[in-house]
Amino acid sequence: MTEARHALIIANDRYDDQGLKQLRAPAQDAAALAEVLHDPEIGDFEVQVIRNEPAHITNRHLQAFFNDRRRDDTLLLHFSCHGLKSESGELYFAAKDTDPRLLDATAVPAHFVRRCMSRTRAGSTVLFLDCCYGGAFSRASGSVRATGDVNVLESFRGDKPPGGRGRAVITASNSMEYAFEGPELAENSAPRPSVFTHAVVQGLESGEADRDGDGVVTLDELYDYVYDRVREVNPHQTPSKDVEMEGELTLAHSRRGRIKIVKIPSPPSLTAALHSDNAFTRQGAVLELRSRLQNESLPIAEGARQDLEEIARDDIRQIADLACGALREVRLAPSPDRLDFGRVPQGSTPRQQSLTLGGPPLARHCVAQSTQSWLRVEPVANGLTVRLDTSTEGPLSGDIVLKGVADDAVVHVEAVVAPAPGQAVPKRPEEPPRADRDTVIIDTGQTGRPPEQPRRAPQEPVAGRTAPRSPMSPTSPTSRTSPRSRWAPALAGAALALAVTSVVTVVLAAVGAAQAVRDRIEEGPGGAIADHVGEFGVVTSLTICLITAAAALVLGAFARHDLRARHDRYTTSASSWTSSLTSLAKGLAVPALILGALALVTYLVASKHW
Repeated sequence: MTEARHALIIANDRYDDQGLKQLRAPAQDAAALAEVLHDPEIGDFEVQVIRNEPAHITNRHLQAFFNDRRRDDTLLLHFSCHGLKSESGELYFAAKDTDPRLLDATAVPAHFVRRCMSRTRAGSTVLFLDCCYGGAFSRASGSVRATGDVNVLESFRGDKPPGGRGRAVITASNSMEYAFEGPELAENSAPRPSVFTHAVVQGLESGEADRDGDGVVTLDELYDYVYDRVREVNPHQTPSKDVEMEGELTLAHSRRGRIKIVKIPSPPSLTAALHSDNAFTRQGAVLELRSRLQNESLPIAEGARQDLEEIARDDIRQIADLACGALREVRLAPSPDRLDFGRVPQGSTPRQQSLTLGGPPLARHCVAQSTQSWLRVEPVANGLTVRLDTSTEGPLSGDIVLKGVADDAVVHVEAVVAPAPGQAVPKRPEEPPRADRDTVIIDTGQTGRPPEQPRRAPQEPVAGRTAPRSPMSPTSPTSRTSPRSRWAPALAGAALALAVTSVVTVVLAAVGAAQAVRDRIEEGPGGAIADHVGEFGVVTSLTICLITAAAALVLGAFARHDLRARHDRYTTSASSWTSSLTSLAKGLAVPALILGALALVTYLVASKHW
């Protein structure tokens, strides 16, 4: 990011007025947010934190923050404090010396902040308000408080900055809702992070706010992520936003950024087939997309993948399952999924092992990141060469994180580096503060343009700051490997066997019924159809048909459910076979069940009259 980026964090959790509740979250919120915004690999902001200052000092810092800016500058202002409403309905932010009866003189007026924002020459200005508007006063307070709600966003609507693209305001809660600190507002609880600011920090630090996986977090993506997380934790708190800005504003880099391939759309004839009213036509189109997934041209394969994702979300169950089965073929399937170098002598020649990636070119095209400095990865034709640095003594444990076009995978690596016989045990050096050590791209060479390699520049630790924790740390649950499961393929095979049995029995019933009808006609008026049906075992065949068909459908449903719920436990081939077997079993069992039921009902009706 080449433009100048400045952030001002104002946090107030201690108030001189005894009527104002003391907050617990702002102090640690300010530290966490400052760290993630200042990180050159995430926000790359120049950060200033103002904590528990009186109103006149805060106002001075505010005006200085917005003055003397340039068009290329991006400004981010964050308030974490109480929001107060005057008797006339104006909004204020509480400072350390705020007297609720003298808000103009002792608080930070919202109109002053709005005026600073409108006068700045900065290109983009973003305001985050993590303020408690409804619970500012303690129960014993005799301070003046106004009635009615305050429209927070309305207080900041105005003209755009004259020299820039616009401004955005995002608030933790609307109207007079509480801005929750932790799961609840408690009088005497230990410090807990604010729900809103914690979501902002987590979304930026982990990269989860990068919804489209393009390697950057935009303002809209961050708001959508924060909104979902806040509402998930507390449905009574509703974040809101008001944006007057041209284009998208990039707030941060993402550590989760996966490779993004510009797709080549499917041919018009195939697109028309995908939107056909005929289910069989759409089913054939899905099979064609599945074949396009194997294409050596990654843009063509990516176009097919995106079409299949849309079908999997929106089409009927049978066709959606077929699309899901095709999509599983582009999941990352490293082999092996765990590397153990065993015991190696310290200082010996670096050991290496191979890691292969199966599947079509689109599945093999991914980013590989090592989480430890002693672990090196190098791309080769069919996967990776993993090298172990033996200079560090002791048990070693790390991960290789693979990020594909639509899937992630983790390969766990372990080794024990022991001193050679007669060698003195050296002191183990401290680990560098960064979690990610090495990043390479496994490129199949068919993207149409060389991919950008997201290597990170070396960085010195910043005094007073701790290194951000990697979302793929060795202790993370996602770094543990899972044993491959065989339940779904076995259930799918049993379902197919039962489906075949149902088809065979319904055919036998049909043959027997035809013979029974012929004999009944030859017997004349004195006969009964039930006697002939019983002679050929038609009812028994129909009963077996119904039971086996129903059982096939149940087992197939269990297999599909296990495949979706625990897809990480299945290899690509196992997933593909399971999906194909369950689809075939369903295609056989459903017609057999319908024919068997109709034949049985027909017999029960006819036997009474013929």
